[in-house]
Amino acid sequence: MSFNLTHIFRRPDYKSEATQFIDKMKADKPVLESQQRAGRELLWDKSVDRSAWSEYREAEVAQQPYVYQTDAK
Repeated sequence: MSFNLTHIFRRPDYKSEATQFIDKMKADKPVLESQQRAGRELLWDKSVDRSAWSEYREAEVAQQPYVYQTDAK
Protein backbone atom coordinates (compact mmCIF):
# COMPACT_ATOMS: atom_id res chain seq x y z
CA MET A 1 0.00 0.00 0.00
CA SER A 2 1.51 3.32 -1.02
CA PHE A 3 0.69 6.39 0.98
CA ASN A 4 1.35 9.89 -0.29
CA LEU A 5 2.00 12.46 2.47
CA THR A 6 2.09 15.50 0.23
CA HIS A 7 -1.65 16.08 0.41
CA ILE A 8 -1.55 16.08 4.23
CA PHE A 9 0.97 18.93 4.45
CA ARG A 10 -0.31 20.95 1.53
CA ARG A 11 -2.24 24.05 2.46
CA PRO A 12 -3.30 25.79 -0.75
CA ASP A 13 -4.77 28.78 1.09
CA TYR A 14 -1.56 29.47 3.06
CA LYS A 15 0.78 32.28 1.97
CA SER A 16 3.84 33.28 3.94
CA GLU A 17 4.34 36.85 5.09
CA ALA A 18 7.09 37.31 2.51
CA THR A 19 4.82 36.12 -0.31
CA GLN A 20 2.01 38.35 0.89
CA PHE A 21 4.40 41.33 1.00
CA ILE A 22 5.65 40.68 -2.54
CA ASP A 23 2.11 40.18 -3.88
CA LYS A 24 1.00 43.47 -2.27
CA MET A 25 4.03 45.32 -3.62
CA LYS A 26 3.37 44.02 -7.14
CA ALA A 27 -0.29 45.03 -6.85
CA ASP A 28 0.67 48.52 -5.66
CA LYS A 29 3.31 48.99 -8.39
CA PRO A 30 2.30 47.10 -11.55
CA VAL A 31 5.39 48.33 -13.46
CA LEU A 32 7.75 46.81 -10.90
CA GLU A 33 8.16 43.48 -12.66
CA SER A 34 8.94 45.10 -16.02
CA GLN A 35 11.49 47.35 -14.31
CA GLN A 36 13.10 44.30 -12.71
CA ARG A 37 13.33 42.58 -16.08
CA ALA A 38 14.90 45.68 -17.66
CA GLY A 39 17.47 45.83 -14.87
CA ARG A 40 18.27 42.16 -15.28
CA GLU A 41 18.78 42.62 -19.01
CA LEU A 42 21.30 45.38 -18.31
CA LEU A 43 23.41 43.26 -15.98
CA TRP A 44 22.92 39.58 -16.77
CA ASP A 45 21.16 38.75 -20.02
CA LYS A 46 24.03 39.36 -22.40
CA SER A 47 25.33 37.39 -25.33
CA VAL A 48 28.91 36.21 -24.95
CA ASP A 49 31.44 36.58 -27.75
CA ARG A 50 33.24 33.25 -27.36
CA SER A 51 36.20 34.15 -29.58
CA ALA A 52 36.87 37.38 -27.68
CA TRP A 53 36.58 35.53 -24.39
CA SER A 54 39.09 32.86 -25.48
CA GLU A 55 41.51 35.59 -26.66
CA TYR A 56 41.17 37.26 -23.27
CA ARG A 57 41.95 33.99 -21.48
CA GLU A 58 44.99 33.33 -23.68
CA ALA A 59 46.36 36.85 -23.01
CA GLU A 60 46.22 36.51 -19.23
CA VAL A 61 49.54 36.62 -17.40
CA ALA A 62 50.12 33.95 -14.77
CA GLN A 63 49.91 35.30 -11.24
CA GLN A 64 52.88 34.91 -8.90
CA PRO A 65 52.36 32.60 -5.92
CA TYR A 66 52.66 35.53 -3.52
CA VAL A 67 51.24 38.58 -5.26
CA TYR A 68 52.60 41.20 -2.86
CA GLN A 69 56.21 40.12 -3.18
CA THR A 70 58.21 42.29 -5.54
CA ASP A 71 60.70 40.72 -7.87
CA ALA A 72 64.06 41.94 -6.51
CA LYS A 73 66.69 40.83 -9.00
